[in-house]
Amino acid sequence: MSRADRHRNDRSGIPDTPDTPDTPAAAAAPAGTPGGEGGDHGENGEKGESGEHAGHPGRPPLLRAEGLTKTHHGEGGPVHAVRGVGLHVDRGEFVAVTGPSGAGKSTLLHLLGGLQRPDSGRIWIDGRRVDGYSETRWAVLRRRSVGVVFQFFNLVSNLTVADNVELPALLAGSPPRAAREARAELLAELGLAGKERAMPGELSGGEQQRVALARALVNHPDLLLADEPAGSLDSRGTREVLRLLTRFHQRGQTIVLVTHDARMASAADRVLSLFDGRITDDAALDGDVPAGRPGRGVAGVLGLRG
Repeated sequence: MSRADRHRNDRSGIPDTPDTPDTPAAAAAPAGTPGGEGGDHGENGEKGESGEHAGHPGRPPLLRAEGLTKTHHGEGGPVHAVRGVGLHVDRGEFVAVTGPSGAGKSTLLHLLGGLQRPDSGRIWIDGRRVDGYSETRWAVLRRRSVGVVFQFFNLVSNLTVADNVELPALLAGSPPRAAREARAELLAELGLAGKERAMPGELSGGEQQRVALARALVNHPDLLLADEPAGSLDSRGTREVLRLLTRFHQRGQTIVLVTHDARMASAADRVLSLFDGRITDDAALDGDVPAGRPGRGVAGVLGLRG
C-alpha cells in the first residue's frame, strides 16, 4: 500500500463544529493549504441527497454543484459573476474551466473551494453537502481533501520553502517526521531538492509555483483546484506547470483548472466554457477515453514527457 493510500485510510472526519451560515467562508488556514474531509452533513444535515449521476450510477461524483450564483457589490453597481452554474467532476477526472477575463472563472473556483460563499446553490464533495459549512469546517476540509493553487502563489514570505510545504501537513495533524518526509518527496519530484532553506523571494516565479503545488499536494487531497496557475509565468514556467499537472493527473489526481490559456486547457479530459457567469459548453477533448482516465491531453499537444 502506498504512503498516499495509508494517509487516506488514516483520515478522520471533521469535528462536530456548529455551522454558521452567516459567517463569510474565507480561508482560515494559510492560503492554498489543502483541505480535509467534511463532516457527515452539510447544510440542513444532508448527505449526498443527489449523489448519483448518469456517468457512474450508484457512485457520486467527487465534486458536484447545482444552481450556484454569486453577485459582487461595488461602487459601480452589482456584478453578476456566477449565474446558475451546475457541474460535476468525477474522481480521477481533469476538468478545465475556460473563458475570457471577467467571465466568472475564478469566482466559480473560489465557491467550489469554500473561499467565497455562494448567494444560492448547492455543492457536494464526495457525496457530502458542504455549501452550508462554517468557515472553520471549510478550513479543515481544505487542509485534508481539497488542495488549492493560486496564480500569485500565496506563499508565506517569511517562511522557508520547507516550512511552507510542511505547514499544511502539520495543521492537518501529521507527525513532524511524516510532514518532513512528505515534503522531501514532493520537492525532489518537483525538481526543488536543495531549495528547502530558500525563502520564496529568492526563487523564480516557476519555482515559487512549484512550491505552491507541493504545498497543495502534501496532504494527498482528493481534489486539486488550480486558479490560473501559470497566469503569471513565462513560457518555460507554463510548460513546467503543464508537465506537472499532467503527471499527477496520470496518477489519478482529480483536478479542476481555471485558465484562459488554450495550452493549459489542452491538458484536460473535459473543458467547460464559461461566459458571462454561465457555462455555455461542456466538451470532452479525448472522446475515446473515458472521463477520469488519462488521455492524450497536453502530452500529445506539446510533446511533453513526464
